[in-house]
Amino acid sequence: MTAPAPQSVRDRVSPEEWQARVDLAAMYRLTALHGWDDLVFTHISMRVPGEERHFLINPYGLLFEEVTASNLVKIDLEGRIVMETPHRINPAGFTIHGAIHAAREDAKCVFHTHTPHGIAVAAQADGLLPISQQSLFALATLGYHAYEGVALNEDEKPRLVADLGDKQILVLRNHGLLTVGRTAAEAFLLMYVAESACRIQVLAQSGGKPLVTIPEPILHGIRAQAAQVTHGLGADLVWPGLLRKLDRADASYRD
Repeated sequence: MTAPAPQSVRDRVSPEEWQARVDLAAMYRLTALHGWDDLVFTHISMRVPGEERHFLINPYGLLFEEVTASNLVKIDLEGRIVMETPHRINPAGFTIHGAIHAAREDAKCVFHTHTPHGIAVAAQADGLLPISQQSLFALATLGYHAYEGVALNEDEKPRLVADLGDKQILVLRNHGLLTVGRTAAEAFLLMYVAESACRIQVLAQSGGKPLVTIPEPILHGIRAQAAQVTHGLGADLVWPGLLRKLDRADASYRD
């Protein structure tokens, strides 16, 4: 008698979880497409809808361009795998993410990168400077966290959470950038803005000439202006187009 075929991951999860898996897999592919990946050494995590203490994260050892909706790993707040999978995770990689997910109910998606431009600005004493329109969008919701070594120390979690506060972008000193979003789209767009601001700053500084900074009063109205130019849709304005771009290039993230 032929054994029944094993259930697919899609058949084993709710429609809401499957959609979260597709969105998170898309984030990994878009990160690779933009050159923000660091081999296998950074992470993007997503809270599982309807399962507040369960999260999705990348299989350790796969490149970001290899991540799919099905091979994402479901874990709990302690980084323990809670759904059968042939893959493993990097528990240390979830230390930062778990702390933020636990402290912030709105932290549905946490995105962390190690890009050269992000780390370059994270290493500067003055941090991100108000020298571009992109920097203003980032500065409107930006915090800083001092470097304490590789993220393995549980004692660091409350300091990390306190430094993030209610903000959505965190500069991890000497380490990289982190964004928090209510959706995958929001976390991605915040990272795009923060990364762009850092790249512009490094390029501007390379000219060796004094920089023109934007006056402080302009910063205060920038979030309202951002809502106006995106017709109130925010990240949802650009996310469908990003998915269409991925689908044209390689739709296997949806598998």
